[in-house]
Amino acid sequence: MEGMPLTTFALVRHGQTDWNAARRLQGSTDIPLNDVGRGQARDAVGVLSAYEWDVVVSSPLSRAAETAGLIAAGLGLNVERLVPELTERSFGPAEGLQAGPELEALRVPGGFRGAESEDEAASRGLAALEALAEEFSGRRVLVVAHGTLLRVSLSRAIGRALPSIDNAVLNLASHHPVDGWQLEFLNGERVMDAVPS
Repeated sequence: MEGMPLTTFALVRHGQTDWNAARRLQGSTDIPLNDVGRGQARDAVGVLSAYEWDVVVSSPLSRAAETAGLIAAGLGLNVERLVPELTERSFGPAEGLQAGPELEALRVPGGFRGAESEDEAASRGLAALEALAEEFSGRRVLVVAHGTLLRVSLSRAIGRALPSIDNAVLNLASHHPVDGWQLEFLNGERVMDAVPS
C-alpha cells in the first residue's frame, strides 16, 4: 500500500554467557557476556553490515547492552536507548537452575512457579516492538534482546510457534501498520512461507 511505511527490524539475541554455556536458565538475572559471546557480537557485525540501520536499541541487561554496544560500534552507530520492556522473561525461582529434579519441582503448565508466564512475556515483548515500530516508522531498527523474549514475541506476532533463537545471529522481521508482522530471516536462514492457496 502506498504511503504506509514498512519498518524493518533486526532482532538479535545477545552473545553467549557462562550460564548459556552451562545451560542454566538466566531469565532476568543479569549475567554478563563471556569472551565467546563478545566474539559472537563482533562476528554479527559482518552480517548486519549488509543492511543500513538507523537506530540500535537494547534490553538493559548487561549481556544484551554489551552485545548491542559491540555491534553498534562495529557499524559506526551508538546505542540509542535501553528499553526495560525488552528484558528477558523472568523465570523467578527457576533462574540459575539446570535441567534436573530441582527445576522440574518448579514446573507448572506454561512455565515455572513464581515466573512470568509465556503469555505475559509475549504481550510485553510484542508491545515494546510495536511501540518501536510506531516511533521509528519506516526506518530500520536493530534490537538486541533475549532468546525466550524474542521467540515468544515473534511467535505471537506471526501466529505460529518458533524454535529457540540462537546467540547473535540475524532474525529479520518487518512491520506494516495494516498487514502486521512478517518474518524474513530466522536464526540466519531465510524463512520460506507457505504460499496461501
